[in-house]
Order: sequence, then C-alpha cells, then structure tokens
Amino acid sequence: EVMWYATQARDAYPYYQHTAIGYNYRMSNVCAGIGRGQMTVLNDHIAHHKHVQKLYEELLKDIPGVHIHKQPEDKRYDANFWLCAATLDKDVKIQGQENAYKEVIKTAVGGAAGVIHAVDSATTDCQPNENVEALRVFMLSKKVECRPVWKPMHKQPVYEGAPVYTNGVEEELFKVGFCLPAGPYVTDDDVRYIVECIKEAIVR
Repeated sequence: EVMWYATQARDAYPYYQHTAIGYNYRMSNVCAGIGRGQMTVLNDHIAHHKHVQKLYEELLKDIPGVHIHKQPEDKRYDANFWLCAATLDKDVKIQGQENAYKEVIKTAVGGAAGVIHAVDSATTDCQPNENVEALRVFMLSKKVECRPVWKPMHKQPVYEGAPVYTNGVEEELFKVGFCLPAGPYVTDDDVRYIVECIKEAIVR
C-alpha cells in the first residue's frame, strides 16, 4: 500500500487513472545527478525532438485518419515536442479492435515498475476509443510503446464531485489521442519503423 502511494497511485488501466492522490518519491541522489548532467545537453535534446516531430509529420501526412498534432504557424509558438501526439479518426479500423478492453491489464502504463491497484472492470466511463486501444496493443506487439494521452482531471475518480467548467473538448481528445515515441534514443529508422507499424495496424 505504501509503495502504491509512493509510485503515483495508479490504477490498472492502459492510461493514467487515479482513485487516490499519489506521489513520486523515487528520486535518489544518483537520479538527481543524472538529471543535472542532462541539463548540459538540453538544447541537443530539444533539437532532436523537433527533428523527430518533423519526420513524423512528413511520414504520416498521407495516412488517412491519422493526424499528427502540429504547433500553430504563428511565430510566437516554439514547441519543444517533448511529446509527439496524434489523433486517430473513430472510423479507422485497427487489427484486433474487436478484442479491445476485453481484459483487465496487469502492468502499469508506460512499462514502469511502480505498484498498480487492481481493478474489477477493464472499462471506465471515459476512455480512449476501441481503435486507439487496439492500436496501442498492436504497437506493443511490435515492441513500440504508443501511450494514450492524459485522462482529463475532472474524470479522475479521485476528483469525483469537484467543480468543473468544461465544454467537453478534453474528453473528445482523450478518446482519439495517442502519443508516439520521441525520446533522445529514437532514431530516424525507428520513426520509419513506427510509421510502417501504424500502416500495418490499419485494416483497409
């Protein structure tokens, strides 16, 4: 129980869901030292993320129903593309879609080693569409981690009953959104492989 609270208090869903407020108390002095060292290559990392984003934009542009999120053309914007996020039209069929949300997952989202809270149902009242979940599972079978985007805060059980002011746009994005690998170790060949896997996942 203590470890569950200390590792973000996640429930066993493929996206982040919380029935309690968790924490992240795992930053040792070694991890802190690594973090300080990474600050010296921050600009290189940002340049890499921008490069990966541009490559995704180029390779995904002709795939119907898949839309990479881009920053506005306005010069005031300068995204670091820490995440490369995309959306999947709800009418796009994905291999294995008929099996989406049939089983409760056993591991934490993101492949983290944190403790997760077991759940009784594989579904909730606010979750990614079945084709997005099927894409996540298909990509995982190809050794690629495509995570869901973040579940809206007002749909988290821990905030049930809290005041919320919304037009519903964040729930709609959560249904169709997913995140693509973009870290410093993602190569151009990796991006090409990831896009080819997405093409393979789509049922024509």
